[in-house]
Amino acid sequence: MYSNGDIFVGEVIGTAVLILFGAGVCAAVTLHYSKARAAGWVVIAFGWGMGVLAGAYTAAPLSGGHLNPAVTVGSAVAGGTPWSKVPLYVVAQMVGAALGAVLAWAVYYAQFAANAERGKAQPTLGIFSTGPEIRKPVANLVTEIIATVGLVLPLLFFGQNQGIGIGQVPGARAGVYGSGINVLLVALLVVGIGLSLGGPTGYAINPARDLGPRLVHALLPIPNKGSSDWSYAWIPVAGPLIGAVLAGLVHNCVF
Repeated sequence: MYSNGDIFVGEVIGTAVLILFGAGVCAAVTLHYSKARAAGWVVIAFGWGMGVLAGAYTAAPLSGGHLNPAVTVGSAVAGGTPWSKVPLYVVAQMVGAALGAVLAWAVYYAQFAANAERGKAQPTLGIFSTGPEIRKPVANLVTEIIATVGLVLPLLFFGQNQGIGIGQVPGARAGVYGSGINVLLVALLVVGIGLSLGGPTGYAINPARDLGPRLVHALLPIPNKGSSDWSYAWIPVAGPLIGAVLAGLVHNCVF
């Protein structure tokens, strides 16, 4: 069992690394005077996948490396994470996500400034948070629910594939992943979700990943940054949480 202190430190650091990589690749592809400018969606998907890989490997020994309230809730529904620990995980993930967004902004500070100087600079929210290509709340919500089931359900089954319960790895503290190699598999899973299911909404699949950086975007002194789009902000929170509960229930029905 992870201590409260380890959970908080692990989730803050791991989620910060995740968002540093993820917001970083979005900034690299979006901002003017970036060497990766206009590199495309495949680069973004792999950048987020590598963020999951780096963040989860960093956090796994301390907290299990959830990095995502949807993962935490799905694990709790499946009986792996105690419900009493869920608020601590979520708070730490939110803090880490905000910290990672600030670090990504610091890395690309000069590019943010140059971006604002180019006449009609494009909005920067997409670097920090998700937004739909077609704004249809019900369709957007369904997309996030299905994509999150596609993340959480395989993750819950990883432990079962090794004949052990979620978060119950003999002699190891591997948390929801079951083993170290599964962290790599989850990273590739995130890449696959991005490539296959990310087109409609940008695949938040993680409430902290969207809400923490969105708050940072609203607070940072980014010139000409545009709206933080709070009218949409509930969808990348509600959708992944609903998807996580559904994934946990399916897991329980099967086992």
